[in-house]
Amino acid sequence: MSYLPHELPNAKVLITVKTYLLPSRSYTELVCTAGLLDGEKWIRMYPIPFRFLQDQKQYPKYSWVNIDLIRNTKDFRPESYRLKNENFSVSGKLGTSDSWAARKTFVQKEVFSSMEDLIALAKGPEKKSLATMESKEIVKFEIEEDEREWRKDWLDQMKQMDMFEPANQMGQRKVIRKLPYKFYYHFLTEGDQKPRRLMIENWEIGDLFWHCLSQTNGDEEAAKQLVQQKYFDKFVNENDLLLFLGTTLLNHNVSRNPFVIIGVFYPPKSDQPLLF
Repeated sequence: MSYLPHELPNAKVLITVKTYLLPSRSYTELVCTAGLLDGEKWIRMYPIPFRFLQDQKQYPKYSWVNIDLIRNTKDFRPESYRLKNENFSVSGKLGTSDSWAARKTFVQKEVFSSMEDLIALAKGPEKKSLATMESKEIVKFEIEEDEREWRKDWLDQMKQMDMFEPANQMGQRKVIRKLPYKFYYHFLTEGDQKPRRLMIENWEIGDLFWHCLSQTNGDEEAAKQLVQQKYFDKFVNENDLLLFLGTTLLNHNVSRNPFVIIGVFYPPKSDQPLLF
């Protein structure tokens, strides 16, 4: 039995994930979005027009989006769909004034506590590729230097697909900036003997770095420290942190652990247990 029908007309999706720009040779777009269909089942929308990510006001996270979807037959992962057309509408957003209670109602419906259990589902017939994970402990937040420029073939690809930032005051447009750093969480889950190291690829952390860099007048070390303060000092110490995990198409069948962190869920700490 299929995970979901081949076509999903007027699908109602609660958007929970936007990944940062990630070049791909096999698709005509380079970014993906994921969420919960009817607030229940994970679904990936890939490829998706980049302008959806750029327009935060029209398409923010935790919005309910109505959109026509069809199975992405170039992707064997059962949660993967593509847009059948570019018609979509936003029918409301879940806020945080209720201490994230409404968001928790949907996000906490299925939460894993063991990476080994999740990997087994990814490698088995189910081919599960999206999930929510509660760690036992976030041990470390790591920032690693990366190449500062896009590879030429990726740069050419982005230019062909109009992957540009909005025009500046002079009317000039540049290809979306490449992050000069990679970000990782080191964490333990049930049964782990040593911490796991997974890359964080959500849109927010890239956007946060650029914001912090501007705030510190181009001081990268100071900007990195601000990112550290939010993703470790605040999220780990002051929030009930859950990790949204997703596999990559390239690594799903070949890597021992094919998952990366595609988003974080960080409601304020409460006296109630996170899982219920």
